[in-house]
Amino acid sequence: EVQLVESGGGLVQPGGSLRLSCAASGFGFGYLEMTWFRQAPGKEPEWVSTINTGGGRTDYADSVKGRFTISRDNAKNTLYLQMNSLKPEDTAVYYCAVGRNPTGHRGRGTQVTVSS
Repeated sequence: EVQLVESGGGLVQPGGSLRLSCAASGFGFGYLEMTWFRQAPGKEPEWVSTINTGGGRTDYADSVKGRFTISRDNAKNTLYLQMNSLKPEDTAVYYCAVGRNPTGHRGRGTQVTVSS
């Protein structure tokens, strides 16, 4: 059974940082592209970032480019998202997913709230 469990969210002030983790199990993590999405209340899921199997290729939404860094540790079956210079508009539930499908295999998410 595919399982994805996110952690690391919380309340942070504007300009602050958070590091999200996504622990994966039940599938060949190291063989698949992984993606972070986010969803704010009342909005559709928004693609944030994707990383290829080896971690050598990463893509970012323009809204987070230069502030967020996606990475993975295939030995630990874990995906990460380092978020710096956070803004109030980054507030959302962040979740990881296999591949690029926001409605396929995905975790339940972790809440990130950016507020003073």
